[in-house]
Amino acid sequence: MNRQLVLLAVCQGLFLTNNVTFIAINGLVGLALAPSGWMATLPVMGYVVGGALSTTIVARTQRRWGRQLSFQAGLLVALLAALLCAYAAVTRNFWLLCAATVLAGYYSANAALYRFAAAELAPAAAREKAVSLVMAGGLIGAVAGPNLAARTRDLLPTPFAAAYLALAGVAALAMLLMAVVRFPPPPARTSGGEGRPLAEIMRQPVFIVAAASGALSYGVMNLLMAATPIAMQQCGLPFGDAAVVLQWHVVGMFAPGFFTGHLIKRWGALPIMAAGIVLTLACIAIALSGVELHQFVAALLLLGVGWNFLFTGSTTLSLATYRPEERDKAQGALNFLVMATLAVTSLASGVLVTTQGWTLLNWGSLLPVTLVTLALLWLARRPPVAAAA
Repeated sequence: MNRQLVLLAVCQGLFLTNNVTFIAINGLVGLALAPSGWMATLPVMGYVVGGALSTTIVARTQRRWGRQLSFQAGLLVALLAALLCAYAAVTRNFWLLCAATVLAGYYSANAALYRFAAAELAPAAAREKAVSLVMAGGLIGAVAGPNLAARTRDLLPTPFAAAYLALAGVAALAMLLMAVVRFPPPPARTSGGEGRPLAEIMRQPVFIVAAASGALSYGVMNLLMAATPIAMQQCGLPFGDAAVVLQWHVVGMFAPGFFTGHLIKRWGALPIMAAGIVLTLACIAIALSGVELHQFVAALLLLGVGWNFLFTGSTTLSLATYRPEERDKAQGALNFLVMATLAVTSLASGVLVTTQGWTLLNWGSLLPVTLVTLALLWLARRPPVAAAA
């Protein structure tokens, strides 16, 4: 855990502070401003749609200018987008709020690469641990995000406007820290140019499973997490309780980062990802058992741990699927698939929880969990040489 990894882990935590606060408040602000209730999570969807649309731009920026300049550009966009969200909340402009969250997606597309950058700041033998430890920095977001949302909710006459302003300050702090991180130079161009075509990289069985597991596990997590504040409000629970639930959820997402890398190093990625599936199924079972506060807390905590095992495992799998000169396009494709899945689940969560309810939402999440299970079984049954081909 060298100095560069520590700084990157803190930046990861500040990124998750932004994400958790957005999840906690965007659905509620959207519900207050939207022309129709089913549109409440459109600002949440806008954030991930913006991320999906930005993945190609970010890949090109990283290839041309390197990690640090690209990451700093993302943080500057985050600062400006937070200010625009505050203005939209004050003026009660729903569509401006959606546009601002789309703009903020550029930051999300940049920060989604922190985990890959972590692998470049450590020796090859410690890549799994580096990825896991930087993701553990998200614990900062577990504490700061829900508390920031709860404590700033009523500081200004417009609910949550102060929270958006606080996020602008978080982005400014991250810019200062990122300026100190020193990343390795971009990979040198080889005689083969930019390496294999992207289609060839994506046809590898390991890449297919890594991409599917990363995207679908994130999609299930987002489907349930984005709907939680609205579901709890529908159940008559106060916003303070929703903040507590999200806090424990994010603890579950990132606290395992201190040991997930060790587990993957010892047992391999596929067994740890299988454990993530079991934990996700346990989350759904608890969520279906009732709507008391302790059930929300337990379900979202298990959801976070299950996501950590699945997403860290899929990231580790993906590291073996591309060469250094293929880094940017391969990582861009992985992030696009994640962001596109998040866009679909963000809209679906709002539609389902406001029209069908929390129970049907959880039953529906079993479909992507089943698909991830089948993908892992398919890869595990393939001979090692065929799986890596």
